[in-house]
Parts: sequence; C-alpha cells; structure tokens
Amino acid sequence: MTIQLRGSQMLVVGAGIMGAGIAQVAAQAGHAVLLFDAREGVAREAKAALETTFEGLVVKGKLTDEAAQTILSRIEPIAALEVATHVLLVVEAIVENLELKRGLFQQLESLVSPQCVLATNTSSISVTAIANGLEHPGRLVGMHFFNPVPLMKLVEVVSGLQTDPHVAEAVFDLAKAWGKVPVRTKSTPGFIVNRIARPFYAEALALLLEQAAAPQVLDACIRAAGFRMGPCELMDLIGHDTNFAVTSSVYEANFYDARYRPSLVQREMVDGGLLGRKSGRGFYHYQGDGAGVPPLPMALHDAPATAREVVVHGEGSIADALEQAATKALAAQGWGPARARDSDWTGVAIDGARLVLTDGRCADELAARWGLRDVVVFDRPGVLPPPAGTALAYATAGAASQAWRTQAPAWLAAFGFVPLPLADAPGLVVARTIAMLINEAADAVQQGVCSVTDADASMRLGVNYPRGPFEWLAWWNAREVVALLDALDAHYRGERYRASPWLRRAAAPT
Repeated sequence: MTIQLRGSQMLVVGAGIMGAGIAQVAAQAGHAVLLFDAREGVAREAKAALETTFEGLVVKGKLTDEAAQTILSRIEPIAALEVATHVLLVVEAIVENLELKRGLFQQLESLVSPQCVLATNTSSISVTAIANGLEHPGRLVGMHFFNPVPLMKLVEVVSGLQTDPHVAEAVFDLAKAWGKVPVRTKSTPGFIVNRIARPFYAEALALLLEQAAAPQVLDACIRAAGFRMGPCELMDLIGHDTNFAVTSSVYEANFYDARYRPSLVQREMVDGGLLGRKSGRGFYHYQGDGAGVPPLPMALHDAPATAREVVVHGEGSIADALEQAATKALAAQGWGPARARDSDWTGVAIDGARLVLTDGRCADELAARWGLRDVVVFDRPGVLPPPAGTALAYATAGAASQAWRTQAPAWLAAFGFVPLPLADAPGLVVARTIAMLINEAADAVQQGVCSVTDADASMRLGVNYPRGPFEWLAWWNAREVVALLDALDAHYRGERYRASPWLRRAAAPT
C-alpha cells in the first residue's frame, strides 16, 4: 500500500512557534495549509507574523516578492476544525499534555476521512499512549520537528506500537520532500535526541553538585571539545524549568532508572525561579552590561623549568599530538622527548612526575597505585591536533608537591593548552560527558530505538553536536570508553554509569 502525501491539502493544529513554522515549511513545499488554534485570533496573528518573516526574506534576496505572496496565499487561518474535513494530513503542535493531545485526535477522527494521516509533533509523550482510544490508531505517527522549524533539518519520525509502517514511511518520505533529514525511531521516552542528550546536562550538573568546578569552567571545557555551547549556558538558554521537566519525564518514563535521575542543583534553581535567560538569571546573569557567561579567571604560567628527561607514553592520536607538542616545547633546549609506545597509560613523564590522560580514575587513585606523589590527570582533548589556547581540565593528586602543582599546568600551557584546575573528579569533564553520550546511544541501538546512522544524524542535526555519538566512538575506541565507564561506576557505586551491553560487545577482543 502506497500513501501519497506530497502536495496534499493539510491541517496544522496549534499556531504557536512550532505550528507556524510547520505551516511555513509545508506551504513552501507546495501544500495548501489550513492553520487552526483554539485561542481566538492566534492563527491569524501567526500568518501576519509569517508575512513579516517573508518580507525580511525578500529584502535579503532569499525570496522574490511573487514567491513570498504565493507561499502566503497557501496558508489559510480557520476558526473551526469542521472546515478541515477533506484534508489528507493533520500535524498537531499543541501543548505537551497527553490528555489534550489524545482528546484532539479523537475529535479529529470524527471529522476527517479514515485515509487521513494524523501526526503529532510531541517531543516526549508516547505516541502509543496518544493513539490509545482511537478507532484507527495505525494512522497516528510522530513527526517531531526542532525549533526553529524552517532552519532545523532534523525530523524524528516516531512509530508507536500500533503505527502502520506504511504511514510512517509516507511521513518519512514527506519530510524528505520538505527538505528535511528524517530519522526513524520507536516511541520510547525522549525518542532519540532528548534521550541521548541527557548526559550532556547531567554530567555538568553532577560536577556542580560535587563542587568540582564553576559553571564557566565546565562550559569552556565542553566548548573546547567542539560543542557550540557549554551545558550550563545551554540550560540557561533552554530554561531550567523546561530542561528539568524533560529530564523528570524521561526519568519517570524509564521507571526511575538512576541514569536519568534529575539533579538537586537544577531543582533548587527551578524552585528559586532562576530559570536562565527568560528570568534574567540562571547559572549566569542576563541583565545589565556584561550579561552572560563571565570571562574565565586566567592564570599566567611561566615556562616550565628545564627538565632532565621527558617521555611521552602511550599509542594513538593523543599520544602523537603530545609528542609533537613536547617536541615543540623542548626545541629551544635543543632536544626532544623520548617515546614509550608500549605503556599502559597515555601522557607525559617529566623527571618522574606524570601528566596522565584520564582513564576515569582519579589522580589520587593513580598516585596510590603507582606509589608516586606527583601525578596530575588531564581531560581528553576533543579536537586533534588541539588549536592553541584550547581549554583543558586537569586535577592534581592530593599528595603532590608544590613544585609539581606549579609545573604541571606550566607544561600543559607549554603544550598549547589553557589549563583549568578541577577538583579530583573521575573522568573530569569532556571524557566523562562524551563517554556517557556514547553509552546512551549504544543502549538506544541495543533496544532498537534507532540505528547507528540515525543516532549520529540526530545529534549532529538536532542539537548541533560536532560529532554524533558513534562518530565519537570511532575517534576514541570502545575498550577505553568501557574502561572509563567502569572506573566511574566503581567510584560512584550506582547504576548510573553501567556500560551498555552493546558497548561491551564492541569492546570485546576479536
């Protein structure tokens, strides 16, 4: 059975930001769009706002005036759903409330033909639950757009337990025809993006709860790994009430799995009305001059003291980058580092003291294991070779000498980094965040929520990550990711950091 939706007349219910954006994209693709909102006058106001948007596009030369008028003429605000009995597609974009959505679709079923496809733009509610009670539940599918709809390419096509595969495929093809990048997902809590993205916020909140670092330090480290925004500034932008609500919903829907547990830090902010940009204050202040993320307190580091012996340990791209950086740093002294490729750790030994790439164990644990005082662990660089001035977190063993406390960041600075001190937290910032993103994606694939390819596309296009989780995994490797997760699990002694069975299989020797 083939369902043809291209060019069909359609109805968009809900004329807020998302609904108006969906109507714009559909009209630009040639659809005649009926636009309805239960609030009187809102649909007309939405079309008027779109007219202003198109005027701006004409001024910028992105549309001709004739094309803009043609697209606008395809959008018709209506005051009653009964006007839309003949449409072949309905896209719902109302408030995120199960009972309201379910009631709307039951009402629509009494108006439209049995052949009409019903799509919900829900970002987190079960499509299976919304379809419960419909006479034809097979025709309901999720069509989750991302804001702003005209600019964001990703569309999650969400199949509930009763969604007809032909309906899902028709909506998938339609999204492609609209110039979007559709991905297929099962109706599970958070779908793809809102599920896999949870650790991006959760690891920062966990570090803040431990008082490991200030928000601007965490944000600087994550931005240095290639992300456009750090987790704290992004939560401020989203709104802590919204972010906390999504986390709570995913946590509850997963039967209170510890991996998704909300943060006491964020709950306190919500309770106090510190919601981020929209309230004027979140992690940062947004009122007056200098509003936003404050500059980092920058420490100046003298050149490191002359060393007698420098040895780069380990194999792989990070060890190679460290060797190049050490060679450059030592050039003025007329000699370069030695290389020990068969070591079981990655980093640099300087006259017996060690700068160690984090494997998830704390600096204190490594110092005790090796019987050394002078141990510093540093975070995983997210970009190789790291550009000069790349922020990098590091932590120092408690028993380290004062000389090494000074020399370790001096050497990191000589290697081209901006060293940012953290408390001795396992996995530091970038390493633990990326490992958990990979782990969450691996579990999603394990459970049939999505494919590897769709997980990567979703995170790159839906939340602008520099890499998808499996692209991060290819850049790293499964064995080391599992080892880091196991170290976190041993440190915290909870279920949160358990490694995915999919990831353990990928890490197993072949």
